[in-house]
Amino acid sequence: MGSNWYRGNANDDGDANRGWLLGHFIEPADDVRSSKDVEVKWGVHPAGDKRAEWTKDDQRTTLLLLVQGTFRIDLTEGSTIMQRQGDYVVWGPGIDHSWEALTDAVVVTVRWPSAT
Repeated sequence: MGSNWYRGNANDDGDANRGWLLGHFIEPADDVRSSKDVEVKWGVHPAGDKRAEWTKDDQRTTLLLLVQGTFRIDLTEGSTIMQRQGDYVVWGPGIDHSWEALTDAVVVTVRWPSAT
């Protein structure tokens, strides 16, 4: 592998950073996956897994994309259930969220910018 590319597996690599594959927190800072512009997360959630507490004062934009399963996202602006592969939700700065996997689910989260 070279310094400007990386080959990995989201299931394996995500273990080191709670599922996050790209972002400012990836070390070393010169790793091609380290970015202040964007964060990407591979989320594998068993049925019933949830984040009951609300995020607070997040000033980034987020995209949540359903790969498989059924997943509920609760936003301060409303709630939705994603159940069809490819369903997604995007929300902007200042909108808090919580979520629950209603069945075993896999989601991809993209959030920008990475550093707040």
